[in-house]
Amino acid sequence: MDFKDSPEEAAFRAEAHAFLSQHLEPKKAAALRSGRREDYLERAKKWQKIKAENHFAQITWPKEIGGRGGSPMQQVIWNQEEAKFDAPTSPFAIGLGMCVPTVIAFGSDEHKKRYVQKALYGEEIWCQLFSEPAAGSDVAGLKTKAVKDGDEWVINGQKVWTSGAHYADYGIVLVRTDPDVPKHKGLTMFIVDMKQEGVDVRPIHQASGGSEFNEVYFSDVRIPDSDRLGEPGMGWKVALVTLMNERLAVGGSPGPDWQEIMDYARSAGTMSDPVFRAKLADWYVAAQGYKLTKFRTQTALSKGETPGPENSIGKVITANHLQDICNSAIEMQDHYGIISDKENAAADAIFQESFLWAPGLRIAGGTDEILKNIIAERVLGLPQDVRVDKDKPFSAF
Repeated sequence: MDFKDSPEEAAFRAEAHAFLSQHLEPKKAAALRSGRREDYLERAKKWQKIKAENHFAQITWPKEIGGRGGSPMQQVIWNQEEAKFDAPTSPFAIGLGMCVPTVIAFGSDEHKKRYVQKALYGEEIWCQLFSEPAAGSDVAGLKTKAVKDGDEWVINGQKVWTSGAHYADYGIVLVRTDPDVPKHKGLTMFIVDMKQEGVDVRPIHQASGGSEFNEVYFSDVRIPDSDRLGEPGMGWKVALVTLMNERLAVGGSPGPDWQEIMDYARSAGTMSDPVFRAKLADWYVAAQGYKLTKFRTQTALSKGETPGPENSIGKVITANHLQDICNSAIEMQDHYGIISDKENAAADAIFQESFLWAPGLRIAGGTDEILKNIIAERVLGLPQDVRVDKDKPFSAF
């Protein structure tokens, strides 16, 4: 692995940094909270449009669909530089990172012409409708069904933990179209209009005070067959493309890291505590280990290779890392740690808010347990779990 930028990469990094400096303020630890400001969505749409107009929105996408036609390493460099600024990007992370690439890979020319540019310029927002109450992280165990009716499909069922569904315009939804085959073989993916009749979005109030996740109910929702992505019954293949992109997208975590808690410890006068210093060292080592692991992905991208299941490592580490750091900071505040009012709490209550938000990150993009199974089976080559349903029709259970 080469950790240094080539001359071309260094030039692009300088160009990206200069552009970002012109439009945004440097990032602060409290940036996590900015996602709940009333004007955040409008700010995000404006920023997305500015990026698209200057060919920074999706750097690796071909120029003919609005991208820059750049290299994967340029996209990595852009992500690194943008992360240093208070960039309102979260409303578009799922759509441009997971949903629209799936539309590009499996959709028709009409789909690409209709949806890609509007998403790229921030005019439309997308969500991903996979998880269900009874299926958990077993995506293939979903029960939301679609029945063919002429040139349309009628969908009934429920999805849950759908990030951004309350402001999304469109989504990709995975449903069961054939219950009489094994569970991975009876799935189909569709594009769904989130504003159409029969789609009921209900935000979930979270412990952190936010409502980023949602329940979504489908009641006789009609979708034309022309909005199908891939062949009927091939939805699992389509979903794997989305899920691989999801692993990349949720590998990191916003909120305080070892640097923020070290700065707070200095102001609180606890840096001399040997127990805290030992934990700080552990957090630093974990952060550096994750950083070096990401370099492996960057090296694969620079060689034109597709990153594999090892990207699951990042999310397992960072979600738990965030929770541990915030818990330690709250304990450091003693009885004042119960105060979560940003006007009165230490560090603007960023540790309290992030601590309550962190468990959601351990669910998003696959639970810790599922990701550990992926690492064990697909990275380490350990034996797979016993699956009694492998060759049996879904309807048998």
